[in-house]
Amino acid sequence: MVRIGFDDLVRATFIERPNRFIIRCRLDGSGEEVEAHLADPGRLKELLRPDAVLYLRYAAHAQRRTRWSGWLVLAQDGVTLVSLQSTMANRLAAAALAAKKIAPLAAWDLEKSEYSYGGSRWDFLLHGPSHQRMLLEVKSCTLVHEGIAMFPDAVTARGKRHVQELTRLKLSREYETAVLFVVQRADGERFSPATHIDPAFSATLQEAYDQGVKLFVYNSEVDLTGITWGRQLPIDFS
Repeated sequence: MVRIGFDDLVRATFIERPNRFIIRCRLDGSGEEVEAHLADPGRLKELLRPDAVLYLRYAAHAQRRTRWSGWLVLAQDGVTLVSLQSTMANRLAAAALAAKKIAPLAAWDLEKSEYSYGGSRWDFLLHGPSHQRMLLEVKSCTLVHEGIAMFPDAVTARGKRHVQELTRLKLSREYETAVLFVVQRADGERFSPATHIDPAFSATLQEAYDQGVKLFVYNSEVDLTGITWGRQLPIDFS
């Protein structure tokens, strides 16, 4: 099992999001209003609804503006917990790669994280059994609607550029290339690019797939004590 545990979390109620990286919340126990750092820069409008249930982590770092971090949010179904830590996707992916829990990549080994090449920094460099090398980019996915996990939840010019570069590198035969979407919640049954949000990214992803860039999607199980690597989801471009 691949699992990352959480420290003790404190329940709170969402009030507002004054900017991309700050949320105002009310602690359920004391009623105190606090600001918390939000690591996920996405829109999250389907999750950060008025009075949404949040779980915060206390961070006692003197240099920080806020002493709290937004960690989890309860989805509209009142059951599904969703991670608000976008970097958790990379941590989970690294652990899953090391444990050989990504079946299509079981023959590949992690060579380096944060690998710089071609003017970009890639999440992982892998090497294969026949001396192949692969650039693997990881994307955190938190948007799910009626069982369909979708990415992105906001227009992402950076994400589009990354996918275009992976396609170019694949066609030049410099590297094998792949994108891994980590759905940080348990209720996704399949994956589809969010064409209604960012048609340009969706078209770029379809082109990448058609040109041989590998695409993988895995979900995860989230509870108040940790997040566990889940199962592979099918991809639907229709």
